[in-house]
Amino acid sequence: MNRRAKIISLFVIVAFAILLLRLFQIQVLDDSYKRAAQNNVLRKEVQHPPRGEVYDRNGELLVRSIASYDLMAIPRDVGEFDTLALARIAGVTPEKLKSELDKAARYSRRRPSVIVKQMSLEAKLLFDEGEFSGFYTVYRTMRSYPRKMAGNLLGYISEVDAATIARDDYYQTGDYRGMSGIERTYEEVLRGEKGMKVSIVDVHGIEKGPYMDGAADLQAIPGTAITTSLDARLQALGEELMEGKVGSIIAIEPATGEILVMVSSPGYDPDELVGRDRGNNYMKLLANPRRPLFNRGVMSRYPPGSTFKLVNGLIALQEGVVTPSRKYPCHGGYTIGKGVKCHNHYSPVNLRQAVQMSCNAYFCYAFRAVLDNNRYDSPKQALEVWDDYVESFGFGRSLDSDLSGELSGFVPTRETYDRIYRGSWNSLTVISLSIGQGELGCTPLQMANLAAILANRGYYYIPHIVKRIEGRDSLDARFYERHYTMVEPKHFEPIVEGMWRSVNVDGTSRMARLDGWDVCGKTGTAQNPRGRDHSTFLSFAPKDNPKIAISVYVENGGFGASAALPIASLLEEYYLTDTIRRPELLERVRNMQIHYPAYDK
Repeated sequence: MNRRAKIISLFVIVAFAILLLRLFQIQVLDDSYKRAAQNNVLRKEVQHPPRGEVYDRNGELLVRSIASYDLMAIPRDVGEFDTLALARIAGVTPEKLKSELDKAARYSRRRPSVIVKQMSLEAKLLFDEGEFSGFYTVYRTMRSYPRKMAGNLLGYISEVDAATIARDDYYQTGDYRGMSGIERTYEEVLRGEKGMKVSIVDVHGIEKGPYMDGAADLQAIPGTAITTSLDARLQALGEELMEGKVGSIIAIEPATGEILVMVSSPGYDPDELVGRDRGNNYMKLLANPRRPLFNRGVMSRYPPGSTFKLVNGLIALQEGVVTPSRKYPCHGGYTIGKGVKCHNHYSPVNLRQAVQMSCNAYFCYAFRAVLDNNRYDSPKQALEVWDDYVESFGFGRSLDSDLSGELSGFVPTRETYDRIYRGSWNSLTVISLSIGQGELGCTPLQMANLAAILANRGYYYIPHIVKRIEGRDSLDARFYERHYTMVEPKHFEPIVEGMWRSVNVDGTSRMARLDGWDVCGKTGTAQNPRGRDHSTFLSFAPKDNPKIAISVYVENGGFGASAALPIASLLEEYYLTDTIRRPELLERVRNMQIHYPAYDK
């Protein structure tokens, strides 16, 4: 009996020891039960930071963030509530409120779901005054645009999709990110860093206060402010002048590559893509035949027309096949082969005069001299060299700017024409390239960059829209590097002189003259097989130490001097003199309405 009692006693002692060890493990070593208990009384809410503000070059606010609140619910905790009152506060119908609650319950009865997005501060305060168990609000922000301009340039934000969430663990369902423009390019700068708020809630889901007096909270870090190179006053004038027209304006500061103006017309009010009506407004914009969501400044591929003659003239000078003083005849155009027509002007003309008068014949001769140069085995080999020259001016490739959606344009190659003509072609076959026509396609950004290259006599800085990022000493290094063309600076002088004569001596650009500012310009009329010709104008001013380089492209605008030139000239005048001294020209451009059968049929 003693032996049996001892065994039973030992068994009891071992059992108690095991129980004590298990209790010690559960209560001291393993905190999973503690955490489970805390989860019953603690609510962890992601704190969304306000996105960084965006300013123009003079400190004027272009984009800001304003308070917004999402109404959340945990279906399991939702008790009886006044449906009509909550729907009225949230700004939705009772049916919509009930539908969203049902959807949330099907998703999860224990997890929080968004019931109503983007409630105002006033609605949030009204909600706080009520008793709505199981509901709470989460602070967010939404964008606001004080100047209501540059929609395509600034861009918009939208809710992330599943692919974005899978790709970047920063984002969760219901988060927003930049989808276009500056908002997209500088998303990681503007978005900030999320925080976390830990609150104590009762069994009904009603918040009772911060956990540990807020010691467990993680503060959100607001997004970084950005100062753009945009001049808001100039941008506003550009958008006004392009009303009723389709096309683009881009102006650059040649000394830095900073973009002063970028107008894509038609545009849209960026506030249209904010708030609960964003989806409906987006679909309306998407259905508009004139495509206001399409940023023509970096996405359109236009024939540059006569403005491209300047590039061909420079290549011919560098190749040594023409000299500034050499003259070519023009008898109503270039008469060899099928010919290229030209407007009436005196003949023969040298290079400066050819630029001044925009002579087609001269540049046909010069272009063929480049391709038929006996330094090369054939025009095909010479075209390969010509391609290299053209690419050095930034054509046929992306300029690597900080503008979202930038396309490369198109410069035809030897392979292009071998495919089109099955290998049988020569310099006369591709003569349309001499005047910026044919297969050549350039973006307005590339044409504005050409204006900056001419202003700088042979080099450019990569065009960019951001001037400064708060807290940083500099931008990406690529924006400070000079990019030189394959043409020596000395060859730019006769071309620039011709552009000056075009404006200040009886040339095709004389309407762009501004007394005391030595404006240089070149008109362009780009042939359009689907309607009236496109109007384009390229300019910089002043001739020495230029402050602005600009390119304007107006679809179906006719002659370069008819639509594009007056727009560019008014912008140059406003930027250089801070005033408009030609009110009659301003009024004429304002009232210029162009019919676009291709868009409006």
